Amino acid sequence: MKNLTANSVHTKKRITRRNFLAGTAAATVFTIVPRHVLGGSGNISPSEKINVAVIGTGGQGIFNMKQLFNEPDVRIAAICDVNEISDYSMFYYGDTAGLKPALEVVREQYGQPCPTYRDYNQMLDTEDIDAVLLATPDHSHAVISLAAIAKGKHLYCEKPLCRTVYETRVVTEAARKAGVATQLGNFGHSSEDIRLACEWIWDGAIGDVHDVHAWTNTGARFWTSLTDRPQDTPPVPAGFDWQRWLGPVPVRPYHPDYAPVRWRAWWQFGSGTIGDFACHHLDPAFWALKLDQSTTFSVEASSCGTTEETCPAASLMYFDFPARAGMGPVRITWYEGGVMPPRPAELEEGRSLGDHGILFVGTRGSILGGGWSRSPRIIPETKMRAYRKPPKSLPRVKGHHRDWLDACRGNGRPSTHFDYAGPLTEFVLMGNVALRAGKKLDFDWKNMKITNVSEANEFIKPQYREGWTI
Repeated sequence: MKNLTANSVHTKKRITRRNFLAGTAAATVFTIVPRHVLGGSGNISPSEKINVAVIGTGGQGIFNMKQLFNEPDVRIAAICDVNEISDYSMFYYGDTAGLKPALEVVREQYGQPCPTYRDYNQMLDTEDIDAVLLATPDHSHAVISLAAIAKGKHLYCEKPLCRTVYETRVVTEAARKAGVATQLGNFGHSSEDIRLACEWIWDGAIGDVHDVHAWTNTGARFWTSLTDRPQDTPPVPAGFDWQRWLGPVPVRPYHPDYAPVRWRAWWQFGSGTIGDFACHHLDPAFWALKLDQSTTFSVEASSCGTTEETCPAASLMYFDFPARAGMGPVRITWYEGGVMPPRPAELEEGRSLGDHGILFVGTRGSILGGGWSRSPRIIPETKMRAYRKPPKSLPRVKGHHRDWLDACRGNGRPSTHFDYAGPLTEFVLMGNVALRAGKKLDFDWKNMKITNVSEANEFIKPQYREGWTI
């Protein structure tokens, strides 16, 4: 399509995609040509499709790209990655990932390839792109997001939104100012289940919630042996642009302990297990308990395996929020790496907490859910069956990617837009700040400042390599 981007300085004097898709008068210029001539009978014409570029074609990038194939009004216009191919056989997705495998996926879908790039700036300058799907390692989220936003591109970014609190705040504010449609990749936020959990809690189903427990048992399994920076310097694999992969972080030699996937273990590249999972698993608590209405909170953490270089193999984190928005104080406890919450007395014998989950504890009962906002139930099941559910009050969406794509067309706002997802990410990442500081921290959220341990503020904002800044 032609120029569906927001606030594009190049489109002010011509018909824009947004005007065309929103059905303004400019759209009538195109209706002279019948749709079946442009797109075939029953198909969407190429000129009406949203051109999406995928930046980061690792396992998650390819997964998201395949999800977009299910949307008839989308075309993958270009793909970008700094690595031609990576072996994922031992990781989440299996098989291989990278630029070459992603290109084959595109070719299989469309019967022809799309343009490929190593340099995302070159791609943004060259290709006719409406929107960007970003699925690179955490350390490059901020710089790439800001580059796309500056070009007026709508943006879907994998979680966490950024690697640090400061970067998250800057990207959130930039997206708001640009007016682009944004969505974080915490797909459970678009589910029916998370809406039910919110509506039940707001209905008073379990009384006043005073404690929340959330956990994951699977995060660090790929990096528990990593503690110190490697000393050997093996050659960079053919087809891997290591300097581009490093992007804004200080230079260090290549090592397979960094990429693929295991970058999550290193403070300089990733954000550990909590960065990987908590934007999913803590999302119901953040929404239902209106945590974004707080201006301050405190956080403390303990861990096993944390070093100056690497994230923990296991940890326990406490987030204490004061009363807000008509709700009382609440403690949020995060467990990872095999650390688990106490088994609730209401849970029937034979029922498991599972490897991922969330437990809301109120003055009149508890709600137990799975990870990714799945399957909330009042416990025990007898209370669930007896509960008279309230009318549905929250808008429902057709799907996480669809929600974003509709917003790209000017139809509403995605449910986990960056004004929501930014504070969610900041809340999660403050757990890592507490881990690295080794002390209980009081956080002035509005002003993005730790007030009781001044030296801990160094973990709020990252240091970049020479020549890079945001």
